[in-house]
Amino acid sequence: MDIEWTPAIIAALWAIILGGAGGALTEIGEWYHDLKKPSWQPPDWLFGPAWTLILGLSAWSFYLAWTAAPDAEGRTLVGVLFGINFMLHLLWSPLFFKWKRPDWALYENVFLWLSVLSLCVVLPRFSELAGWLNVPYIAWVSFAFLLNWKVVQLNRPFGSHPSEA
Repeated sequence: MDIEWTPAIIAALWAIILGGAGGALTEIGEWYHDLKKPSWQPPDWLFGPAWTLILGLSAWSFYLAWTAAPDAEGRTLVGVLFGINFMLHLLWSPLFFKWKRPDWALYENVFLWLSVLSLCVVLPRFSELAGWLNVPYIAWVSFAFLLNWKVVQLNRPFGSHPSEA
């Protein structure tokens, strides 16, 4: 099997940058530890390995879909879907951890979820396996949405508090 190096490098960089940036933008400090969290939240150490596996599978799906696309239009579609997903994925951590706005991150998570759904729905046009490789991604983002929602519910309000009258 011959490897097409350009899409392989793009896919690897997509996963490495997202994983690395997500880790760098995630500050597990006093503010985070003081948040009320549901009893069913996984331990903090699990998120790194889970994201590594999920992003690796999704990067593989990029490679499969890109190389199976029959023409430039198909490759452009794959690139646009992954580009949008990249931006939305990258935005969540600073919203939640840097700006300490789980409420904004929750709203953003809807768009991230839709971008992952688009990978699951569109990529099978090029490679059935490419679509299936994103099922763990949408499952984890769905779980993360529920977890984010519960954190917002247990800790709101966030941001500026109205002055007491």
